[in-house]
Amino acid sequence: MTQTRFGHIEVDDGVYAPQDDSWLLCEALDGVPVAGRRVLDICTGSGILAIEAALMGAAEVIAYDISPLAVACASRNARRAGVRVDARVGTLDDARRAGPFDVVVSNPPYVPSDAPLRGTGPNRAWDAGADGRVVLDQLCDLAPDLVAPGGSMLIVHSEFSDPPQTIRRLEQAGFESRQVAARVVGFGPVMHAYADRLEAAGLLEPGRRTEELVVIRVDRR
Repeated sequence: MTQTRFGHIEVDDGVYAPQDDSWLLCEALDGVPVAGRRVLDICTGSGILAIEAALMGAAEVIAYDISPLAVACASRNARRAGVRVDARVGTLDDARRAGPFDVVVSNPPYVPSDAPLRGTGPNRAWDAGADGRVVLDQLCDLAPDLVAPGGSMLIVHSEFSDPPQTIRRLEQAGFESRQVAARVVGFGPVMHAYADRLEAAGLLEPGRRTEELVVIRVDRR
């Protein structure tokens, strides 16, 4: 169970628990107009971002995750918080079909990994292909369908998943895109387990066990 500013979040085994990237994204969401707007939380996990948006007065909040366990967890946490979140099992393409949205938030998988991207196990919350960008690139490609005119999208990254590439790609697609938050944090269990591979790939200096988390804000005019 994790304490948040709106109460406790219960996290089932196999569901990504709120961590530093979650808190950083919550803080960044405070800078986006949410009240009365239609919000998408993609890769919702425990539902923390969806619940935050609902508490900020969103007119509608839809949350997607490929994991049925995560969707059940997010739904239960929303009920505990006393807010309405429409949590659904689905992919980015399902979210695209439900769009567009005024506000999109995402804490996607972004850890560079050689692990096969199969199933809905807990590793799918962080494993994101050799460059950490499998889901990030999909978000960039689908942004025109996900974000309504006048809308915004917030995506949290690790430094190891090339945040500047997200900015470049979305600017090329006609969006305004910039970094709005950053924080250096110590490695958690996942990053410690992957440190040797990151070092071997030249992405991590030998012996360093910290990473910078970054939130990119995307605005559509």
